[in-house]
Amino acid sequence: MLILALETSCDETAVAVIRDGKEILSNLVASQIDLHKEFGGIVPEIAARAHTEKMIPLLKKVVTDCNLSLQNDIDAIAVTFGPGLVGSLLVGLSTAKALAYSLNKKLIGVNHIEAHLYAAWLEENSPPKFPALGLVVSGGHTELVLMKDHGKYKLLGATLDDAAGEAFDKVAKLLGLGYPGGPAISEAARKGNPDKFDLPRPMLEQDNFDFSFAGLKTAVLYLIRGDRGKTKNDKGFAQDMAASFQKAVVDTLVGKTLKAIKKYQPKSFILGGGVAANLELRKTLKEKLPNDVKFYCPPIELCTDNAAIVGANGYFKAKNKEFISWKDLKVDPVAEIE
Repeated sequence: MLILALETSCDETAVAVIRDGKEILSNLVASQIDLHKEFGGIVPEIAARAHTEKMIPLLKKVVTDCNLSLQNDIDAIAVTFGPGLVGSLLVGLSTAKALAYSLNKKLIGVNHIEAHLYAAWLEENSPPKFPALGLVVSGGHTELVLMKDHGKYKLLGATLDDAAGEAFDKVAKLLGLGYPGGPAISEAARKGNPDKFDLPRPMLEQDNFDFSFAGLKTAVLYLIRGDRGKTKNDKGFAQDMAASFQKAVVDTLVGKTLKAIKKYQPKSFILGGGVAANLELRKTLKEKLPNDVKFYCPPIELCTDNAAIVGANGYFKAKNKEFISWKDLKVDPVAEIE
């Protein structure tokens, strides 16, 4: 089964073709980082306009690269409907609806967070076994999800304020390290001392699986203020702070994950989302996860937003005949895993 997948939830325009939920025939992404860099964050209107400019050329290139006929070869179309930025989501959804209507193809709505978990099924000969625990960590989301089967989820915990990726961006801006914050913090942290600053591990001792990173970000802000602007002149300070901040985030994410594993005893653990590209997080999880829980950590290019994960998720929804009329599918910027 061939799935054409579209993803425009935030600032990446992406189109992919996936065979049988695991084989990537094409997975193209048009990044908008350079457009938003001067603003230090994503500008929704600019993002939506860029999606409009990039979608059709990207779609044509994918079809050409794969030597496919949309009419004759594609079995269904999968598209992200949420969560995300309304204007961005509308571009992908409108394109998918037009294709589904004009080509008389089945349409599948995909939750962006759910899709990140399906990176574990792509190019994988031994896919995750259920029950599986998933940690999705991105710019807007930090969630622990128990997967009982395909399409059967239990949300164990989520961020109550800033997501981990959002905190990375904000702290990087405070330290003058640039945008996007995740790679900037990681690079600076390589040369810093992670034990230099005593930063909080928010909610780690609480008996739940929720997250909160706003207080951690504020703790960094107070330390910078107390240093009277030294960060502007002292590269070592920024590197030590980046390393200390990164360690606090990783300790919190890993600590909550290990608690959830102890309680729910999953057979597999899946890491997904843009922050899953963080090498310190990947390394620490690999070291601390129990040996009887198989760790699925996707390659970097499948951590950040892309359409291949949408196509993988779409395949399993298609197998369950979870199709929806183009008339009924709508964007949901605050969609949750159900």
